[in-house]
Amino acid sequence: MNRDLARLAGMAVLLLLGLAVAVGLYQRSEERQQAERLERAKTDDSIFIRPHSRSLGPADAKVTLVEFLDPECESCRAVHPMVKELLERYRGRLRLVVRYMPLHPNSVFAVGALEAAGAQGRYWEMLETLFEHQPIWGSHHAPRPDLIPGYARQIGLDMEAFQAYLDSGAHRGITERDEADGRALGVRGTPTFFVNEQPVQPLGYGPLKAMIEEELAR
Repeated sequence: MNRDLARLAGMAVLLLLGLAVAVGLYQRSEERQQAERLERAKTDDSIFIRPHSRSLGPADAKVTLVEFLDPECESCRAVHPMVKELLERYRGRLRLVVRYMPLHPNSVFAVGALEAAGAQGRYWEMLETLFEHQPIWGSHHAPRPDLIPGYARQIGLDMEAFQAYLDSGAHRGITERDEADGRALGVRGTPTFFVNEQPVQPLGYGPLKAMIEEELAR
């Protein structure tokens, strides 16, 4: 009996070792493939910034921070103050570019609201408002996307123009373009950041700040 238990224990150890090796090989393969996708994507100079992309900061800033976000993503909401702090810290030297990766049920509608607000020059106010109220309209248990037009009204938008933009469906083409670019760049979740076309890993204030300062020092 003891011999059988020892044999089983040995087999279990070998199985775990084999599993660990397989996981390690898979992770290295994924990292290599993502690096290859990124290099291939870079042959398209416009893949990081499209003509429709919303940006904040000077176009000639030394450092460009591209963020793939989802307005319904809790993590995007959580890092938003960090992004604002970095823009303030490196004012005039850092540019933020927003791209979309809608991964939640109401994301595309929320993007439509953002773009409709942007058409009236109120994009960033709408983004702030959506993040502020996200726990309500984007609740996992009882989402209320029907509240979003009310937020648009609160920031003073022309509601007829707002609705006309949503009805046009123009935002769907934007999200489709951004999703395609994101997939080509290996974006799988939100938020995902690139500093001067280099992916930020791991995600966090420290790595972001370090990469920005490294680029500024070049």
